[in-house]
Amino acid sequence: MPDRGPGPWGEADQRAEADQRVGLSELLARATDRVPLDGAPGKSGAEMERLMIDGQPYVLKRLDLARDWTLRASGCLPGPPLVLWQRGILDRLPGCINQPIVAVAGYAPASTRPSGGCLLLMRDVSPWLVPATDAAITEGQHTRFLRHMAELHAAFWGCGRECDVVPAMHRYLELSPWLAKAELAIGSEHLVPSLVAKGWPLLADVAPAAAAVVTPLAYDPSPLVAALDATPHTLVHSNWKLDNLGTDESGRTILLDWEQPGRGAALSDLTWYLAINCRRLPQSKEASIEYYRESLEAQGIETGPWWERQLALCLLGALVQFGWEKALGGYDEELAWWEAKSIQAAPLLVS
Repeated sequence: MPDRGPGPWGEADQRAEADQRVGLSELLARATDRVPLDGAPGKSGAEMERLMIDGQPYVLKRLDLARDWTLRASGCLPGPPLVLWQRGILDRLPGCINQPIVAVAGYAPASTRPSGGCLLLMRDVSPWLVPATDAAITEGQHTRFLRHMAELHAAFWGCGRECDVVPAMHRYLELSPWLAKAELAIGSEHLVPSLVAKGWPLLADVAPAAAAVVTPLAYDPSPLVAALDATPHTLVHSNWKLDNLGTDESGRTILLDWEQPGRGAALSDLTWYLAINCRRLPQSKEASIEYYRESLEAQGIETGPWWERQLALCLLGALVQFGWEKALGGYDEELAWWEAKSIQAAPLLVS
């Protein structure tokens, strides 16, 4: 598919969107047994529905700007999955990744939801997803996730502007104090923004050394983004949490929730994975980092010139994203580890 540039609303994109809407409408016209999907692990505000098409199970997901705080935080108002779909990026994923989206369309002009968002039709892969429990995953599944993450990054290494979907600045502001303030201002009652609002002030009390480095960046991540811009980039998914992952019958990694993707530092995906899944990982952070590095090098990517700098910055960046969440758990071994990494990385920031 030709490069249409970073803007999703060019003339060619509008034609593609119209074609996709017809395709999705035709699929939905054949749907039966439509049931709202309540109780799913997602906390974004998106609506989901399970249905059958030609005897096969699917899930319809509605990303609605009026309901979905993650869509508002992304700044990509049509919906990042729609932009990925229009640009053909999902078709370029390596064979180790199973992304179940089969059709995407923006809301029709006459829609009752004209503010922004899109519709996704996905194969129902729920039988193969990681169970939503507190139990640790197996080491085999963990290392497979890391290996496939590295293969995804290698496939898009040095990618161009077609991968500019959600900017790095927006990704680091997604869970910031600004998010909490914005959601409060519109009367949002979503759980995550309310926890973000509670957690950030708490960080200064439980980990003042970490807060001194991280809290200013949570308000203005531009020094971090500028420092990372000087390191290699690729396509990042930006939400490798276990709720979005699974392993299908062929051993491929199921990867859901393409709602914060963009061009960025590969290790930002790795450090997000280590931060958000910390209680369920069967391997130390250090061993996980080394395994990912070996996997990336096995794909032909030389890591020597840039690795230590990008790793340090991305470890800092993970606490910029999750300082509020770590603070809610109190000062423990987990927070102490991230605090030390953040203090070590601070001299690398661009002033």
